[in-house]
Amino acid sequence: MKNIIRVAAFGGAVALALAACGSAPEESGSTGTAGASDFKACMVSDSGGFNDKSFNESGYNGLKDAEESLGIKTATAESKQESDFAPNIDTMVGQNCNLIVTVGFLLATATGDAAQANPDTNFAIVDSTAQDADGNTIELDNVKPLSFNTVEASYLAGYLAAGMSKTGTVATYGGIQIPTVTIFMDGFVDGVAKYNEVHGTSVKTLGWDSKAQNGSFTGDFEDQSKGQQLTNTFIDQGADIILPVAGPVGGGTLAAAHDANTAGKAVSVIWVDSDGVETNPDSSDIILTSVLKQIGQAVNDVVTAASKDQFDSAPYVGTLENGGVDLAPFHDFDSKVPADLKTELDKLKADIISGAVTVTSPSSPQQS
Repeated sequence: MKNIIRVAAFGGAVALALAACGSAPEESGSTGTAGASDFKACMVSDSGGFNDKSFNESGYNGLKDAEESLGIKTATAESKQESDFAPNIDTMVGQNCNLIVTVGFLLATATGDAAQANPDTNFAIVDSTAQDADGNTIELDNVKPLSFNTVEASYLAGYLAAGMSKTGTVATYGGIQIPTVTIFMDGFVDGVAKYNEVHGTSVKTLGWDSKAQNGSFTGDFEDQSKGQQLTNTFIDQGADIILPVAGPVGGGTLAAAHDANTAGKAVSVIWVDSDGVETNPDSSDIILTSVLKQIGQAVNDVVTAASKDQFDSAPYVGTLENGGVDLAPFHDFDSKVPADLKTELDKLKADIISGAVTVTSPSSPQQS
């Protein structure tokens, strides 16, 4: 487990970058009340970008919803690569943002550095805590972590996949091997195992060994061709339901599934972070469900609180119990999911919430 270091943010602003890296920053405002219009909330994406149909886009939508409902000003900076993170955050500081939301585990160190250098600016980070250069968590009064215990919802997805598979083989893979990716994969594998335990079946999962903590990764969150190639390998090995945890790379899985189905197979996909049917409507016929992280709502909530001078640094952890994580509706597959399986999923969800069934991952966020 990583060490946790409690430090006080030190005074003195560092020299600010004059322009953001990646895409140029975008700024907008609205005609809200005078008080609200004085508040400025800003956001920096990770390398997946704000149109990733996944967690960056979810966070962006939460920011824009807050802008519309509160009448605040907003600005965004879209990162294209890791070297963009720190300059983009510095640019947002230079634009006098009252709150800067950074999206993704990969921004943990850049967020920690910026928060310590700018104690009068509040920060929130999605999917992580602020960290130092050695990966140690830093608890700062001006940083609020927004984390999600997605192992709970992905456990349900694994149980569902095992119950729906016709071939007896399912698969998962990640973009980069980081905790916010592997937590999905842990839950999925363990959910399949739970189904096997309950039903005496032997559905197998390709792509991840939750005990050894190793498996299949594409190495980035951008190259869809890698996702397509890896998915084709899984399909060739008999997998008929695949869970990609890789942001935009998951688009390659959708393409591979479409191609396989055109060739006569019956492959479906479980999306992550956002409702895949809403973000990929052309693939509604192959998306069984999605493992939801309500990032947009969490971002909206922290922006709203900060705009009312009610910012706090207490970590938020989304769970099944508080609605921060969940399974999306089955949409086109609703009539295909057996009633008995739906009942089992409802019972399993209730048991996870009550504690009757324990679902954990080495990557689960700490909960107070």
